[in-house]
Order: sequence, then structure tokens, then C-alpha cells
Amino acid sequence: MNKRNFMATSAAMAAFAILATGCTTTGGASGDPAAQRQAIDSAADSALSRLFQESAGSKDLVASARGVLIFPNFVSAGFIVGGASGQGALRKGGKTTGYFRMTEASVGLLAGAQSQAVFILFMTQDALNRFEASNGWTAGVDGSVALISVGASASVSTQTAQQPIIGYVLTNSGLMGNLSLNGSRITRLDIK
Repeated sequence: MNKRNFMATSAAMAAFAILATGCTTTGGASGDPAAQRQAIDSAADSALSRLFQESAGSKDLVASARGVLIFPNFVSAGFIVGGASGQGALRKGGKTTGYFRMTEASVGLLAGAQSQAVFILFMTQDALNRFEASNGWTAGVDGSVALISVGASASVSTQTAQQPIIGYVLTNSGLMGNLSLNGSRITRLDIK
């Protein structure tokens, strides 16, 4: 197989894997907007509960945030060429105020698939206002996300806690601190 055919086949497989796994994030409720919203909210509640169990201090940090984006099932897959996608909710004061999709594309030494929960905390009103006013927001371009450094206690450093936007990434194996959300694009879902 020549290199061009290999790359095309790899890209097609990655796209198929993302589309196939992305369809499972709505819990079979993709036709009914009310059921879709309920499925996203239920998954977000579950992801938040798990975060609070895994990371000391995360509950207080989430409570002090002006807004929190929760993507409970951010699925990434690929072979050489990959991508990731997931649906989530924006919560302010503990109540959902909107629904969003986060997508990401990548090229490199990729192989496999992974599901993770992503939490983006807007700690200042200015950071939240800029996100809400955008017509599509890209991490690292429209705002830098300081990921929580995970040590033995998975605690938040003083320097990280002072950032306007903070992120957590939770995988099946626990909190991850060595990932980057830069390049992830977030757009509003129209499920009213």
C-alpha cells in the first residue's frame, strides 16, 4: 500500500470512529430535543460527582466559578489522523444555561480511542462573558485554559487557582494533567 492510500485509509477510519462513537453520547435520544438535553444533563451530573470524588478541592473550585462547561463524554479516536468530539452543558449557579459541542482534530502518532470527561471553569466574569459572546470559541486562541496539575493529592496550586480559565480532564484511569485542550473548538448546540 502506498503512502497516499495509507493516509487516506487512516483518515477515513478515524472519521468513521469519531462519527460512530460520537453518536453514542446522546444516549439514544438524538431525535427528541428534550430527551437529548436530559441525557446531557444527567451525564454532566454523573461526571461532576466523579470529579468531586477524584480531586480534593474541586467541589469548592466549581462552586466559585462563574460558569462551568462540562463535557461528560469527550471521545477521541484515530490512527495517524484523529479527532475528538463531545456534547456538554454550560452551568451557571448550578443550573444549565446552554448546550455545546467540543471538537478537536489532530495528526501525529495516534492509535486507539479514549473517552474522557472535560471540565472548563470560567473563574472570572470577563472570561465567561467573552466565551458567551463568541460565535465559536477555541481553547488557546480565544482563551488559555490552565489545566490542573495533578500530583499525588490532585490538588490545585495557588498559581493555577488564580487563572481566569481552569480545566480538568478525567479519564477512566483518573485525572490527567499532561494533556492540552489547545485547539479544541466549542460551538453552541441548537437543541431547544
